[in-house]
Amino acid sequence: MLVEIMSQVAYERDDQVRRPAKAILLTAAIGLSGVLAAPANAATASSPQGICGSGFGVVSGGVKPVKTQSGQRYGTVYLLYNRGTGQNCVVTIKSRFIGSKTQMSARLTVLPKPQKDEKQDPIMRIDAGKFGQYAGPVKYWAAGSCVKFWGTIQATTGSIAGGGRTSWGNCG
Repeated sequence: MLVEIMSQVAYERDDQVRRPAKAILLTAAIGLSGVLAAPANAATASSPQGICGSGFGVVSGGVKPVKTQSGQRYGTVYLLYNRGTGQNCVVTIKSRFIGSKTQMSARLTVLPKPQKDEKQDPIMRIDAGKFGQYAGPVKYWAAGSCVKFWGTIQATTGSIAGGGRTSWGNCG
């Protein structure tokens, strides 16, 4: 776009100036594209870290397959934690049906107190809807608390896959 605009300006000048100006502008635009491009090792929007944001890392036991009852894998659900903010983050990413908007969810359940007391009311956060690639991020402050996480993906045919951890873990 910048090259087209600058070429138009150069075109309005003398014809002898136009060709060198185009070459210079094209070279500058190519050089800038290399400077502005993201590094190859940066977290992408389709990685759990890229979706949850800066400072989040996948926790121990935080990668679970999202499978149907027959064992077909539709994707993966991830649990991440940010030590700086004390937040957990859950995201469900498709490995099949990518681009097709199907029903998906990412759910994070947190015990407000740092012990595994089943009598306390857990806090549940969920992102559900029709998505083409991922559901989430679902974030909640959970420093010192126990968490559960779960993700679902519905196929274009209607079959549903689920996965995650249904027991309390990552306490503290």
